[in-house]
Amino acid sequence: MKNLVIERRTFLRGLGTAVALPFLDAMQPLAAIAAPAGKVRPNRMAFISVPNGVHMDAWRPVQEGTVFDLPSILEPLQPVRGSVSVLTGLTHDKARPNGDGPGDHARSAGAFLTGCQPRKTAGADIKLGISADQYAALKVGSRTRFPSLELGCEANRQAGNCDSGYSCAYSSTISWRSENTPVAKEIDPRQLFERLFGSGTPEENFESRDRRDKYNQSILDFVLEDASKLKARMGAHDQRKLDEYLTSVREIEQRIALAGKGGVPDAGAKPAGIPSDYGEHLRLMFDMLALAFQADLTRISTFMLANEGSNRNYAAIGIGEGHHELSHHQRNAEKQDKLRKINRFHMTHFAQFLTKLQSMKEGDSTVLDNSMIVYGSGISDGDRHNHDDLPVVIAGRGAGTIKSSRHIVYPRNTPMANLFVSMLDRVGIPAETLGDSTGRITQLF
Repeated sequence: MKNLVIERRTFLRGLGTAVALPFLDAMQPLAAIAAPAGKVRPNRMAFISVPNGVHMDAWRPVQEGTVFDLPSILEPLQPVRGSVSVLTGLTHDKARPNGDGPGDHARSAGAFLTGCQPRKTAGADIKLGISADQYAALKVGSRTRFPSLELGCEANRQAGNCDSGYSCAYSSTISWRSENTPVAKEIDPRQLFERLFGSGTPEENFESRDRRDKYNQSILDFVLEDASKLKARMGAHDQRKLDEYLTSVREIEQRIALAGKGGVPDAGAKPAGIPSDYGEHLRLMFDMLALAFQADLTRISTFMLANEGSNRNYAAIGIGEGHHELSHHQRNAEKQDKLRKINRFHMTHFAQFLTKLQSMKEGDSTVLDNSMIVYGSGISDGDRHNHDDLPVVIAGRGAGTIKSSRHIVYPRNTPMANLFVSMLDRVGIPAETLGDSTGRITQLF
């Protein structure tokens, strides 16, 4: 059994089903042969955006360098702080008006990964620029089953006026395949699950899903034969790791089914897999992104926790007012405290995602070690609508290329696009410029 060698791209297959495997010990010989200098791990990139800026007084650490205290909003990162850095001073100049008047929310989302100024239009003649994630997907996306995954928790809107004359396309996506092509995000956990683990013709996929719905079966029921044959040839450690992974897949499947019962109806009679509870929605999407990274289904992703300008309320944590409304706090202490709680709510879910990635072993490292995950907003203080000194953290060690656990303060007006150009270098994609970049950032890499 110890001589068993498994291809990294091995899938467990069944009717309309293809379940990719996590990194196993039996994959290491091939991985070592395929990679230079024994570097056997992929380096992943993810970009997580939050709307409406943050309460910066509870975000920005006081101390610089490697010894700093985590402020209230960042406290949930404590379990993974050794893999997280806070970046202060980064700026999105192209989210500023620059003569275009109001519309900071649309511009901040548009510029977030592109570093470009959105054309001010509510019509079909939208124009922006390619985003960092899609630039990477274009160059290296063919290495995985999905070149990239675009996720979110609020609906896509590709038409209409969402912010002072700016198309809704700018506010509801941060991923742009070209200057005229926004990439729609997946917001339904069930649809995402089917996409990650489905395979075959549309007819096979439909039959698989229909059988599961009709007979209360799991997607894993269709790959039992494949799984049993493979496990019989594995060592004990790989067997245990595969069992844990398949259990995670099954738990997510069960949670999606439960969420659908109280979810939002789709165009048909059956409910979709969108939970009515926003916190569970976030957890499901984060958990499936973690599985996609673990199984190397993709190495590039974006996730909008909410659309820019979102006025969702947070009744589950005792806040009945809308998020956007509270972001215009005018230094009102009560509103600022509620905004801080919303910011911490988002950060808590992000921290749970990072903790999960940290628990996923890849040889002598982890999925988090082999990732670069940016979390932040294109707006700093939502009351001021400023786009300098942005709230940004980066998690993961970039497959050993990132110096983690530090607070770095960059010179005023350092383009955030410089961070993205530097990240692209670390996945083997040299880019002279991206958007308004002026070079690479220092100290972090």
